[in-house]
Amino acid sequence: MLSRLLVLILLAGFGLPAMADPDGAKLFARNCASCHGEKGNGGIGVPLALPSFQAGISDDYLRKTIQIGRPGRVMPAFSSLSSDEVKAIVHHVRSWNKGTAASYPSQPVTGDPSHGKQLFEQYCVACHGANGEGAKGTGVTFSRPRDLPIMAPALHNAGFLAAAPDAMIKATLMQGREGTPMQSFLKAGLKEKDIDDVVSYVRSFEKQPLSKNEPGARADNPVIVRDSPYDLKTTVERVKTAVTTNNYFYGRVQTLEYGLTDPANENPKQVIVYFCNISLLNQALAIDPRVGMFLPCRISIVERNGKVQVMSVNPKVLSRLFNNAELNQMCDQLEQNYTAIMEEATL
Repeated sequence: MLSRLLVLILLAGFGLPAMADPDGAKLFARNCASCHGEKGNGGIGVPLALPSFQAGISDDYLRKTIQIGRPGRVMPAFSSLSSDEVKAIVHHVRSWNKGTAASYPSQPVTGDPSHGKQLFEQYCVACHGANGEGAKGTGVTFSRPRDLPIMAPALHNAGFLAAAPDAMIKATLMQGREGTPMQSFLKAGLKEKDIDDVVSYVRSFEKQPLSKNEPGARADNPVIVRDSPYDLKTTVERVKTAVTTNNYFYGRVQTLEYGLTDPANENPKQVIVYFCNISLLNQALAIDPRVGMFLPCRISIVERNGKVQVMSVNPKVLSRLFNNAELNQMCDQLEQNYTAIMEEATL
């Protein structure tokens, strides 16, 4: 019971579903603004208010993107929202559009994917990745130069391919996106037939899904727990020592209830040990600045009925929680580090 409570405390504020609200502006503020900006100017997410973006996408593309998300690419699927709520968000996003909303036919574009692959390798991989996996990072200043307004999206992604019809991909290639690095490939010298070939190659990604753009494996246990044979004070000191021997530096110890209640009422038998590795911290923030919500690292030590336990949220939960496949390897390593520290402290 205590471990479940710990998970809820540590994961509170990670975007749990809220009650339905038919107001699109309120729904956007609740579900979207933290990544896309209150006025759609972007941040971790793409700038939805960018005029060339608004001109190039359809309402259906927005709707499917909200419902399906981008597996492994930060944008989650908002499956808890009703169709009316999704429609309200789309309507709010469209309030920033000064022109006519685009509409695309569903018919596939016919081209030569083999030739399209050659053109993709020549013109597209520098931004979209060798396999169309998209640019790295999340689009804010930790992840890219400040002067770039948008990151190249993952084209080799089930969510994108389900949301974007061939005609939309073709129009983007032909017209480009003003205000982003995406140029018009007609102006770059390609012919319309060449662009059809690129579209056909991008569509062929559906038959070759990328495992690296999938969320990480589910953690067997959301909380790592070890029983300590020592008293609380000794266990705390052993955790501090284990932290340093595993290439982290010890930060501080405070009660679990610090800042949540009057200091006189804090439970001295429930404490948190904070620790950090600066190199690891910088790597994590470059991949996804949202990891700052659970850094520095922390391990909780609790004494109850004379029994002492050492516990922490399993970092592998976090890569799935953030829907960012780039975090998978780092969170796997963090799980190993946390486990090593806790086992060393409780030997």
